Amino acid sequence: MATSSSSRRGWMSSVQSIASRVYFFLIILQIPLFRIPCRAGMCSTPIHVTSSQLIASEIFPVPVIKGLLYPGAIVNGLVNNRTVARWDDLLSIYNLTSVKEASAVTDLQRLEVLAGSYFSVAGALVGILKPSRMSMFGTLLVIWGLIKEGILGKPGNTDPSQSVYVYPTMLIAVLCAFSSIKYDIKKVRRIAPARPIAKPVASSSKSKLK
Repeated sequence: MATSSSSRRGWMSSVQSIASRVYFFLIILQIPLFRIPCRAGMCSTPIHVTSSQLIASEIFPVPVIKGLLYPGAIVNGLVNNRTVARWDDLLSIYNLTSVKEASAVTDLQRLEVLAGSYFSVAGALVGILKPSRMSMFGTLLVIWGLIKEGILGKPGNTDPSQSVYVYPTMLIAVLCAFSSIKYDIKKVRRIAPARPIAKPVASSSKSKLK
């Protein structure tokens, strides 16, 4: 029994580790998960949504935000144009040069996607060191925001490039987010002891009858 339980724990730990790494690369390399309007125009990754908000609010220095964008920019440049993106051109590539002047209404109307993107990016970074629930929480928030946008969005938009869209890679992100959570098997298997039911003492019951 001990050997089987230890092997099961080792198998689950390896699954959590692999899922956390896959989720990390999905987020950091900016694999498109969805398409939704944002301050930068159209955003397709949680990092793009987060970066547009961080630059507009000036919470973090621009070099820190560029550091988040650069790995995905390199991959996208090599895949699409077979060129390596330049550090100085990152804001132009992601249409973030004039994001401070853009209206905040676009983000306020999609708070679930914005908050979920924050949690997804933070969960991807933290999940490499320690499994956490931030990835799952962020992914669920993004999905809820996309569903809400699809149901309550303006139907008058006929341009396919400006419509909300969910890529099949979102399913991989959901599976990895749920698989990266650390479950405690002992707590799940533990059965709460039955509490004894208090019975009235015979003497007290007789005194009440008298």
